[in-house]
Amino acid sequence: MADFNRIDDAGDLTGKTALVRVDFNVPMADGKVSDDTRLVSAVDTVNALRGKGAKVALLAHFGRPKGERVPEMSLAPIAPAFAQVIGQPVSFYEDCKGEGAKAAIDALDETGIILLENTRYYKGEEKNDPELAAEMAKLGDIFVSDAFSAAHRAHVSTVGLADHLPAYAGKSMERELDALNAALGAPERPVVAVVGGAKVSSKIDLLKNLVAKVDYLVIGGGMANTFLAARGTDVGKSLCEHDLADTAKEIEVNAKAAGCELVLPVDLVCAKEFAANAPNRICSLPEVEADEMILDAGPATVTRIETVMDAAKTLIWNGPLGAFEIEPFDAATVAAAQAAADRCEKGSLIAVAGGGDTVAALNHAKAADRFTFISTAGGAFLEWMEGKALPGVEALKK
Repeated sequence: MADFNRIDDAGDLTGKTALVRVDFNVPMADGKVSDDTRLVSAVDTVNALRGKGAKVALLAHFGRPKGERVPEMSLAPIAPAFAQVIGQPVSFYEDCKGEGAKAAIDALDETGIILLENTRYYKGEEKNDPELAAEMAKLGDIFVSDAFSAAHRAHVSTVGLADHLPAYAGKSMERELDALNAALGAPERPVVAVVGGAKVSSKIDLLKNLVAKVDYLVIGGGMANTFLAARGTDVGKSLCEHDLADTAKEIEVNAKAAGCELVLPVDLVCAKEFAANAPNRICSLPEVEADEMILDAGPATVTRIETVMDAAKTLIWNGPLGAFEIEPFDAATVAAAQAAADRCEKGSLIAVAGGGDTVAALNHAKAADRFTFISTAGGAFLEWMEGKALPGVEALKK
């Protein structure tokens, strides 16, 4: 994964235009950007290209216009927001191909910046239509991909342009790929993966891939209930996919064959209702009552996870260990996340996290900013954890 083209490999770009795929699919409120995190993440790439003398034409999608010009999904309001973030003028043009877009780019000052209109206004974008790719490629001299969040999609703006132009990873993409390579590509061992969330069914491919690649697999959340039930534990009225008992058993067998230790809860936090501050108790596995729900892992389980972290050099985290959205069923997630963050700060652990509710859970635990790397990519991060080739990453390989 580390063997890909980077902006530093591009040489002098004076007089050239870089077409840069960014993730500007940002939250909006009252016509204005309400969270500029994704805008901020593009700054290093844009400045690196401008530092090499290039003009920068930004490509992005917004919403799901499905090949139609939907005014509410125009990127026009995002240009001034990005200008404020980067501290430079940012032009906007109402198309992402054609002579008008080319003229707008030509009119830019040297190292100028322009945001082009929503790529998904064209049906061919999501189909990776070669004709649209050829048209869009006429606007630039090089293609820079800086949207890992879209890397699992084979679209014109993530893959097709690389068929026509020299392709490079942007700085944000570079950081993401380097972090993922350090976590699972060529990690320092032992490696521990923490996988939580509600359902095994949504993470079967992920679990099957991880047991072959990590030394410890910690399973939490509702997923753990399915594994416990498969082992014969009565989980009461807890969230549980009883029909996947055979799948859970198969994953356990595969883990054992691969030398991966499966770490399941050894104690539980149970309650009779799913509500904040509901009366609850800590119990051992055989003590779950028929009318109780398992809503979190207990303190002995957290201690066990911390022991595993002490033995590990690398951690990959995806999903919470319990119903972290409501207190006090956030306790295990918070304690384990803070334990991982503490070890990162001490330099004894490389910790990479991402996908689904993970970022929210780690922010809730006030641990995210102390992890080595947090991916906000969602689907792309999950597909990477599943061991799938990401088209937008394959396009950047040397």
